Amino acid sequence: MPTKAVLAVLLVLSALYLGLLVQQGVRLVATGEVVGVLLGVAVLLVPLLCGWAVVRELAFGRSTERLADELAAVGGLPVDDLERRPSGRVVRADAERLFTRYRAEVEAEPQDWAAWFRLSLAYDAAGDRRRARAAARHAIELHG
Repeated sequence: MPTKAVLAVLLVLSALYLGLLVQQGVRLVATGEVVGVLLGVAVLLVPLLCGWAVVRELAFGRSTERLADELAAVGGLPVDDLERRPSGRVVRADAERLFTRYRAEVEAEPQDWAAWFRLSLAYDAAGDRRRARAAARHAIELHG
């Protein structure tokens, strides 16, 4: 199943679940009892926080997809010719080689969004998701 179809199904299921949480929160608030009202307010905060997180992640995904498409259009995406283990993970030596190359590119041109985006792909290949996301966010900021 294509990624966007899976995402749509997950979003619908999440919306249904969050809708049920809102319903329960309203019921608790409607009791009028102090404990019920406090629990209801706490339950109502969960869908708000989850909704905010989902919107933020969707925006991040849309932005990184836009950057990748723009780089692909000009041939600026790295070719994925990295050696992989049977598990699908990139062999560490190849990931290090890729990372070293794109880190040097960022150091040479720190204001180049494309260099930062390629560095995020190198971090991802190396398995460092936290730094990959940080580099991608920086690329998005530089791109405007």
